[in-house]
Amino acid sequence: MPLSIFGFQALWSPFFIVSTLFVIALYFFITIKKRHLFEGNVSLTKKEASAFIIAVVLLYIVKGSPADLLGHILFSVHMAQMALLLMLIPPLLIAGIPIWIWKALIENRFIKPMFRFFTKPLLALIVFSGMFSIYHIPIVFDVIKQNEWYHILFTLLLFISSLFLWWPIMNKLQGEHQVHGLSRIGYIIASAILITPACALIIFSNHPMYATYTSGEAWLKAMELCVPSSKMASLTLSGPELFSNMSTIEDQRLGGVIMKIIQEVIYGVILGMVFFQWYKSEQENADEITNKALLERQAFAANK
Repeated sequence: MPLSIFGFQALWSPFFIVSTLFVIALYFFITIKKRHLFEGNVSLTKKEASAFIIAVVLLYIVKGSPADLLGHILFSVHMAQMALLLMLIPPLLIAGIPIWIWKALIENRFIKPMFRFFTKPLLALIVFSGMFSIYHIPIVFDVIKQNEWYHILFTLLLFISSLFLWWPIMNKLQGEHQVHGLSRIGYIIASAILITPACALIIFSNHPMYATYTSGEAWLKAMELCVPSSKMASLTLSGPELFSNMSTIEDQRLGGVIMKIIQEVIYGVILGMVFFQWYKSEQENADEITNKALLERQAFAANK
């Protein structure tokens, strides 16, 4: 059965399209036209602009395009959405927003205490991993997926926790929590290990875990989060099996595998970048120490 039966609004989310374009326009307005209002401002770089645009466009693809609708039908697509939302978009946003804007945001007296507390590396790891695991407990998952406000609130909190997770290894602000050198590699590996049990449970389960994707009644209720109620009332549907040839358990296992693959690819790329930066820093430090020692020896020889 084609997805087009749900209508243009459910498929493409016109409001989300307008919001995406507005956010991009606002970004350039602030970073170019109004940057003089920020202390320590510098010109926007192409790298920052590209990272931000990619992050915002990905956010629309994940939460506003037909992929969002399909994620309510196939668990595997939902897991791909969550992988991108939590593991790719946050580091892109951190890299895409100039540090002088981050500084202005973080220095707000209401935001600063909370931000400083939750971006402590160990706490950020525990909070994100805990929320990720809790989200995938069947009873929690089904309640969240069938209630609009629970879904919005928990997704927002989970996304914020992912920003806190990535902050210590991505931010370049002096005075902020940062993980340096090889510790960054350990931090990333620890994050990957801590979310593995939830993925393993999904992959190796012998039965479907989530009523949202198995019960027709629960599924129809979940679909109301992305399809107008008037449109849903005009359709005669029994469940997600109408849109896929996969069995529910196959879809569930595929979802767990997709989550791990996307996570491993993203973490692998970032690990490579971190290692390269560490190696480059070590080489520069070694050269600096060598040059300093040489100058000291020359000065000592000249004074003899």
